[in-house]
Amino acid sequence: MSGSQSGAPRAGNLNEHESGRELTRRSLWRELTTKEDWWAIWIGLGLVLAAYVLYASGTSIRWLAVAPEKWASVGDAAHHFAGHLPNYVALFVVFGALFSIAVAALGQRVAHFVPSFALVFVGSIVIFALGAWTDASKYNVEPPLVALVAGLLASNLFRLPEWFQAGLRVELYIKVGIVLLGATLPFTLLVWAGPVAVGQAGIMSLLTFFVIFFVASSLGLDKRFAAVLGAGGAVCGVSASIAIAGAVRAKREDAPVAITLVILWAIVMIFALPFVSRVLGLPTGVAGAWIGTSEFADAAGLAAAQAYGDLAKHAAGAIAGAPEASLQAFTLMKVVGRDIWIGIWAFVLAIVATTRWERDGDLATRPNAGEIWSRFPKFVIGFVIASAFVTWVASGHTLGDYRKIVTPELAEPIKVLRTWAFIFCFFSIGLTTRVRSLSATGVKPFVAFTAGVLVNVAVGYLLSVHVFGHYWEGLGQ
Repeated sequence: MSGSQSGAPRAGNLNEHESGRELTRRSLWRELTTKEDWWAIWIGLGLVLAAYVLYASGTSIRWLAVAPEKWASVGDAAHHFAGHLPNYVALFVVFGALFSIAVAALGQRVAHFVPSFALVFVGSIVIFALGAWTDASKYNVEPPLVALVAGLLASNLFRLPEWFQAGLRVELYIKVGIVLLGATLPFTLLVWAGPVAVGQAGIMSLLTFFVIFFVASSLGLDKRFAAVLGAGGAVCGVSASIAIAGAVRAKREDAPVAITLVILWAIVMIFALPFVSRVLGLPTGVAGAWIGTSEFADAAGLAAAQAYGDLAKHAAGAIAGAPEASLQAFTLMKVVGRDIWIGIWAFVLAIVATTRWERDGDLATRPNAGEIWSRFPKFVIGFVIASAFVTWVASGHTLGDYRKIVTPELAEPIKVLRTWAFIFCFFSIGLTTRVRSLSATGVKPFVAFTAGVLVNVAVGYLLSVHVFGHYWEGLGQ
């Protein structure tokens, strides 16, 4: 009898096992529905899937993916908007509905988000239209830069109402844009240039981090603060500063200071890198790689890379390379190459902090291997999936047919939706940035971070132009 009982599972154990599985399912569901990165994936891939379904049925999402046309006079622009008003209303409804669902799931007030996003959308229309002006390139009136400057002026000259902040979802907009970007970047290009991007990013991530860390430490800054500054310069700016601050248990004020420095230099680089690249006559792919190596924030880098691509588009052959190659190289270098280091740095620095910087810390608090996954920027997964999916769609076509059929009916409309997401992001960055706050960072953190900036720009130029230049120059051709 006892043998029979011992061979059968106990009811208590079964209940505990089922309870554990239920908790795991609930935890997984909560992870997939309450995290911004996952909502960026659902929104981005949902739009890509909708575009494909329409493409496969013989139609296109082009009607929804509306954008201002080239215009030479205000009358031309007014005529376009009068004829396409239903398209813009539909675009606002779709974006507004998708973002509202995400905002509600993230625990934010939709009642505040909708009117705020409506203002962001209207401002983005004006910004996009300015970029469509026939003389825009002559005066460097590119949508990403105009969006940033307009936002900065509005936020620093006027007092914006508190409820308006609800629609300035910088991270959500940029992550959705990056997922959509994957659908315009063939996976074969990732396979070809990805290893170069990851290798170059690895060199820069290590070099920049240790330069900032050692300069900050030598100036007497706490090692945890030095680590937050180093990661902010070496990986992906704002997200890395926040993640590393939590991993090393930095002081509450450390991450905001690092974020301020990231934004300060990111804004400088938005204007400086495209200008210097143009003066040096760099091909679009090379310039994009240099921007991806030297920039500190995805949004700012995308603005700089897109601005240089737009310059190439309007320069009538004066800049070598395909205009889209600038954005492709930046994405491979920054999003695919550098951003994947955030999980690695968080894991390694958490171990160092608990074993070396907190010798009296509780051993039970040391991170495990799952920390890499928890710190990993999940939206990158969406980028790769979108890229793989569109590559599969294109696999049955010749290159000529792809450019003639797939590009105008599938890829181009997705690219327009991506551009809208980026403009929402750039405009929101400006609207959430205060010039006064940028001046309150202190001298020592500024000196340490600036040392990393100099290394980033100089070594990044060397790697992008001279060491791996032949790879980046051929991108997109």
